[in-house]
Amino acid sequence: MTAPAGHLVKGFPERVSVVEVGPRDGLQSEPQFVPTDRKIALVNGLIDAGIRHLEVTSFVSPRAVPQMRDAADVLAGIDRSKGAVLTALVPNARGADRAAEAGVDAMVVFMSASESHNLKNVNRTRAQSLEGFADIVRIASDADIPVYGAIATSFGCPFDGDVPVSSVVEIARAYRDMGITTLSLGDTTGMATPPVVQERCRALREAVPEADIALHFHNTRGVGLACVYAGLLEGVTRYEASIGGLGGCPFVPRATGNICTEDLVYMLSECGVETGVDLEKLIGVAQEAEAIIGRTLPGQVMKAGPRLQTASMDSVATANG
Repeated sequence: MTAPAGHLVKGFPERVSVVEVGPRDGLQSEPQFVPTDRKIALVNGLIDAGIRHLEVTSFVSPRAVPQMRDAADVLAGIDRSKGAVLTALVPNARGADRAAEAGVDAMVVFMSASESHNLKNVNRTRAQSLEGFADIVRIASDADIPVYGAIATSFGCPFDGDVPVSSVVEIARAYRDMGITTLSLGDTTGMATPPVVQERCRALREAVPEADIALHFHNTRGVGLACVYAGLLEGVTRYEASIGGLGGCPFVPRATGNICTEDLVYMLSECGVETGVDLEKLIGVAQEAEAIIGRTLPGQVMKAGPRLQTASMDSVATANG
């Protein structure tokens, strides 16, 4: 296991949980179906590298998201001997029934803080989304499965622009009233900046102090890891990321992928924060993800390696003159 490379930055938590969302959020919009055995191998590789929380699939209609049509088979094939928590996105009661039958460790419900994006993303108003979650919570409760709540466009909407912090707080409180206190604030559009992250974290800490908050950033404008830095200073200890930087919401113009898991783990290690993840193994998984997708992925550390990785002088030409 890779130990932290740097001294702990003042004000940072000593340890954080890295939540891998690549197998679901990263693959969902890929046009070519990724074979089930390769999805399973990807998840098993992530677990072997030390990732202990993974969003592995979604129980949506196969017509709506063909890439996720093998959700139950993926779950059935994953090596669960190391105690990793496997979650899945569920949009409705039918999906919750399927997820419970497949044996997920937690279900994830999702909606947008922005009315416009919620209509575009799930074709429902926010009120309709919240109303529909009651059945999911009931099914999950009957099966003794926890439910997590994701709030998309928590930092901005591509259609409405700024999203009031009050909208995020309102949904977080609605989740809490349903018994959902594990929350994820989704960037979705890459509109988060460090000051906005600070504002949202502080508002939620005051309004819903019992909530366990995760942050989910995209690197659309190149400040994804800067937003993580802001979250760390606010004491947030859970971060969602995607191997190789896979992903991008299909209902957002100019969307790009999530922050890269291996880049996140590298930064945390250099800041002295423990993750329990083996960075070298994780880089290997990122390279495998790139081979599965068949194109260059945006991850940087998978290309450059860790900071102190050296090369032979003979491997580089010497300047003339």
